[in-house]
Amino acid sequence: MTAPMRARIQDVAEKAGVSSMTVSRVLSQHVKVSDAKRELVMQAVKALNYRPNVDARRLAGNKSYLIGLLYVDLDNSYMSKFLLSGLKSCRSSGHHLVVDQMDDDHDRSIASVQELLDVTQVDGLILLPPVCDDPKLLAALQSANARFVRIAPETQLNVSPYICMDDYQASFDLTQRLIRQGHTKIGHIIGNPNQGASRLRYQGYLDALSANAITVCPDFVEQGLFTYESGLAAAKKILSAVEKPTAIFAANDDMAAAVLSVAHMHGLAVPEALSIAGFDDGHMAVSVYPNLTTVRQPIQKMAELAVTIIASGKSLNEKDKDRDNYRNVLGFEIIERESTATIAE
Repeated sequence: MTAPMRARIQDVAEKAGVSSMTVSRVLSQHVKVSDAKRELVMQAVKALNYRPNVDARRLAGNKSYLIGLLYVDLDNSYMSKFLLSGLKSCRSSGHHLVVDQMDDDHDRSIASVQELLDVTQVDGLILLPPVCDDPKLLAALQSANARFVRIAPETQLNVSPYICMDDYQASFDLTQRLIRQGHTKIGHIIGNPNQGASRLRYQGYLDALSANAITVCPDFVEQGLFTYESGLAAAKKILSAVEKPTAIFAANDDMAAAVLSVAHMHGLAVPEALSIAGFDDGHMAVSVYPNLTTVRQPIQKMAELAVTIIASGKSLNEKDKDRDNYRNVLGFEIIERESTATIAE
């Protein structure tokens, strides 16, 4: 049986009613293409299941159509969701995602990244937290004149474009919502100390309590690591104290899910006896019962924007005149579900 012929760029152009050059511009994220034509091209690409020939495109220009993603640990829903969104965004733009894991051995990890740059000639790198704040890595990338985009960094905000959300305000607003539901005994599980978002979310929690003249109980606050296991340990400490909170806000959904498990162990009904809130709105938020009230972080949009910035081909180094525009802040949304409720009188 003869295999079906692979669609060509000319086939896409004919189906969309545009030129091959227009198709090429759309696939390379060229800005000088109207939204109407871009939509026609993408519909044709989908209908024909067109996949760009990467080798041919490399020969035609100075791009590799490869984008690197550097991370430390995928053992939480945020990282997993970002990876999947990054893969999807790269596929849509005709790029391929090359994923590399960093570890505690800085010299070995940086050597691995240097090898990635030399072998693949990636068009740019996406740095997830906490990799995005690694000073040795940033210095090595700048020395190699590599293009990179960082996700939610805390330091050196003028060296590359970065994408984030307002973690502080989101945490403040979520805590404020719990207070409006009548909760004054609100616990918090802090995220991994190696990430700036943890401090911002903790500060938002503290400031919301302070703004409502609520004193923070030390027994209600525990350190976590953004993992389910750390959430279990923290929740056990909080819920084993003589005085217990009526609500716990964990700095991510994985830890919030762990609080839910510990509440069940203690025979505490959720949300009647204990309200629980998380952060991220990953798959974990709707994989447990009751589903978690949480902050919906725009993870998919972050991944899409990171790929778009790199695919644009623009210079991204610290010498750019428009480096004041490096900051890209995306919006958030509080999603209220069954794990929180107004406190009983």
